[in-house]
Amino acid sequence: MPPSPSESARPRVVIVGAGFGGLTAAKALAHAPVDITVIDQHNYHLFQPLLYQVATAALSPADIASPIRSVLARQKNTTVILAEVSGIDIAHKQVIAEDRRVDYDFLILATGARHAYFGHDDWAHHAPGLKRIDDATYLRRRILLAFEKAESEADPELRRSLLNFVVVGGGPTGVEMAGAIAELARKALKSDFRTIDPRSARIVLIEAAPRLLTPFDPRLSEAAFKSLERLGVEIRLNAAVTACDAEGVAIGAERIAAATIVWGAGVMASPAGLWLDAKTDRAGRVEVQPDLSLPGHSEVFVIGDTALVPSSDGGALPGIAPVAKQQGVYVAHLLIDRLNGRATPPFRYRDFGILATIGRKHAVIQMGPIKLSGFFAWLLWCFAHIYFLIGFRNRLAVVLNWGWNYFTFQRGTRLITGITGSRMGQMDEATPPIDPSLARAGRPGDADRPAANAADRPS
Repeated sequence: MPPSPSESARPRVVIVGAGFGGLTAAKALAHAPVDITVIDQHNYHLFQPLLYQVATAALSPADIASPIRSVLARQKNTTVILAEVSGIDIAHKQVIAEDRRVDYDFLILATGARHAYFGHDDWAHHAPGLKRIDDATYLRRRILLAFEKAESEADPELRRSLLNFVVVGGGPTGVEMAGAIAELARKALKSDFRTIDPRSARIVLIEAAPRLLTPFDPRLSEAAFKSLERLGVEIRLNAAVTACDAEGVAIGAERIAAATIVWGAGVMASPAGLWLDAKTDRAGRVEVQPDLSLPGHSEVFVIGDTALVPSSDGGALPGIAPVAKQQGVYVAHLLIDRLNGRATPPFRYRDFGILATIGRKHAVIQMGPIKLSGFFAWLLWCFAHIYFLIGFRNRLAVVLNWGWNYFTFQRGTRLITGITGSRMGQMDEATPPIDPSLARAGRPGDADRPAANAADRPS
């Protein structure tokens, strides 16, 4: 009888998701005696912390994304599959990826997070979030078209609603997005129009909590609040959105008319918990063992935003890029140790801090006892993000774009693409890129980018 594949070949490691956690795990296994298969529904690795700069025309999508095959091209033990995963057959150790089944000996699930609308998934059509390149380019189109339409709109009330921008959520995504829209309107676009004054745009940031950036020290939250106010952002704290439609949002009895709404209020884990029939928390994160394995299945590991891992303070580790990257390295080293017959201690996270930027020269950084805000913090934020970008070309492109934007106040990628109307001034009628998992009412199959940074996306 011929030997089975697992007896005749090297161990097969399948990694689902090529975000921060999955890609880090794959690279850490580059020289291990295993055969790796990386599966993702996109052909690129996305540096999600800078998506808001694509959405506000500061950067091009190519500046913050790299082809997965290119990143892993030199790894002879690695194969990349472009496919959408819809389930896991644990009994037969197979990943179900569209019309094929991929066998594994070890499985690493790094499928990230998706938008959370707190039971109002119908809001997704009117208030898209920011998780993917499609989201960023769609929002860029909406934002720029709002100004174009306002330029030719004769009705003062409609013009006012076109120049109203609502950002829901006061975490890093919301804070950075609100600040970037304010700078776009007040600096980059201020001389581009003749009928309207872009500086009259109203940017409203809505947060249900009593302060912005709740994972940060209160003093840093206050610094971010004041910085946004200086940019002209209207901040509503202790305010929850109660309704959302194509014409704006409601906060209780108050109605804010707005043509553009951005959602940054929270995330849910990918459907991996459903695939595994595993125990999850309210956010869909899978409860894992201290070594990040699935209880009862030592060959299955869950990392990044998809995993519920206790923190030292009794809570859970946040969904940030450093957590996902450290977990990816840990699981890779654990597999190498296991193949060599060595024991591996439980996963332990090293906290290197959290950070967020507000506009072109202000940021807040918290690294243990060190708490910084202002221009110096912004410089550190710039260096940190450039360092973690994949590839020399991306780093060079971002540095050049940031330098140009800083000294000229111009945005070099103010391109409106994907218009479906016949008139240039017509508002975009294209369907927004709704999260596939929401469109399928929770059906498994979304291998989204891992989220991170503070509470809602990568840092």
